[in-house]
Amino acid sequence: MNPLKKVAALLILVLGVLGVLSPSSGAQTTSIEELRSAIDLAVAEGDMPNSWWTILVRDAETGWPLYEKDTGRSFIPASNTKLYTVASALDVLGPDFRYETTLWTDGEVVDGLLMGNLIVRGSGDPVIGGRFNDGDITETFRAWADSLKARGIHRIKGDIIGDDDAFDNVSLGYGWQFDDLSYWYAAEISALSFNDNCVDFQLVAQQLNMPAELTWFPSMTSYISAENASLTVEAGGSIQEGYFREQGSNNYQFSSQVPLGRTDYESLTVSNPTTYFVHVLREILLSEGISVSGSPVDVDAITLKPDYESLDRLFTYHSPPLRDIVRVLLKRSQNLYAEQILRTIGVESPVHDSDLEPGSAEMALARARQVYGAAGVDTLRLQLVDGSGLARQNLVTSTMTANLLSFMYNHPDSATRDAFIEALPIAGVDGTLASRMNGTPAEGNVRAKTGTLGNASALSGFVTTSAGTELIFSIMANHYTESSARPRALQDRILIILASHNR
Repeated sequence: MNPLKKVAALLILVLGVLGVLSPSSGAQTTSIEELRSAIDLAVAEGDMPNSWWTILVRDAETGWPLYEKDTGRSFIPASNTKLYTVASALDVLGPDFRYETTLWTDGEVVDGLLMGNLIVRGSGDPVIGGRFNDGDITETFRAWADSLKARGIHRIKGDIIGDDDAFDNVSLGYGWQFDDLSYWYAAEISALSFNDNCVDFQLVAQQLNMPAELTWFPSMTSYISAENASLTVEAGGSIQEGYFREQGSNNYQFSSQVPLGRTDYESLTVSNPTTYFVHVLREILLSEGISVSGSPVDVDAITLKPDYESLDRLFTYHSPPLRDIVRVLLKRSQNLYAEQILRTIGVESPVHDSDLEPGSAEMALARARQVYGAAGVDTLRLQLVDGSGLARQNLVTSTMTANLLSFMYNHPDSATRDAFIEALPIAGVDGTLASRMNGTPAEGNVRAKTGTLGNASALSGFVTTSAGTELIFSIMANHYTESSARPRALQDRILIILASHNR
């Protein structure tokens, strides 16, 4: 090639990349033709080898399409799956739904001694821990200790039994990848869950070439064990993370390198969240002055299941309302909450002519499909296998997602509509969109759910044009072989174009 042509080609490539990455790219459009041309240009300049793209933009009030690209092709939605989970949960359960965790006993209280077991019966509450307690992980358990004391209980002769039978015994989502399972975003599922079913670790740099100081929360619990092979290294570098938990165990190995003056934080999953729950509860009861002679026990380990009609209910703990839980779920993209809430649909509203287990993902998805059908989603082509989007087997089209968003935007119950929309991350403000579209017309405007897996990126939600028209959009990319920063940049550019549109 002629050297001048090489330079020209390189310049065009660089300008194309800058056009995708620049937050201010995209002049204001004043007609549909200009809008479509601007999006076409953005896609052309930002296209990546081997990538598939689908884009659908609609008027939220009229449903009129402003832009369409490959809207009938199936894509892996990643965490856009959570839009389906949250929409169906709010529709079926209602935004005021609260989980109930009940404490029971099969014994009498004699002179401060509970002559039996303490049984904790879960219903799927995903948020027991520090999330709604200003970070105080064990506040709820300490409050339970106070309630037991108020009932005159200062000693427990029996075991602390955790009943997780509201859900089935499938603790992981279908199709989840094994190398994700140690990390917080792939926590095990249980009707009794505590601290996001994780232990929170920190490694604080100490003396050069010596191990970092390792601590963990809650309260250095003995439920887990840890091998500290970390290393304190010279200041100024980045933390080199190194964690490993053998599947089925609660032994953790740390090989992180932590520069002087730095602290490495990580939340890692536990095996058997139910036993973890009652183990830590027992530790807290002991620390609060209630002696416990027995052990923490998973109800699955005992032959004779509790007969609640013959037991004494001590008290009931209520979760925050569902509207508050889904706000954390969508803004933080919390996979565990999505999985727990999905299964709750099957528990609270099972499909009665089905032989599926109420606390299973399959039952929940069967019930949720009724909601999706009412929303105009083609359920014959829809494929969902989990509630969080961690599974690559989930397949949706942008038309399906747009129909779902339209259904929630126009939901007959305004409280349900508001709970859904207010739970979405806001561009440049919070959640997974806090650092995106800053300083553009999309900042503080776009409300949308992100989605990221290897070679899959999605962004779907709502944006208001400069003329005040509310739009629904769904943008998904699959099969790209570059960093996810590239499709995100193109998504942002398209949203800036839409936010700037003056019609």
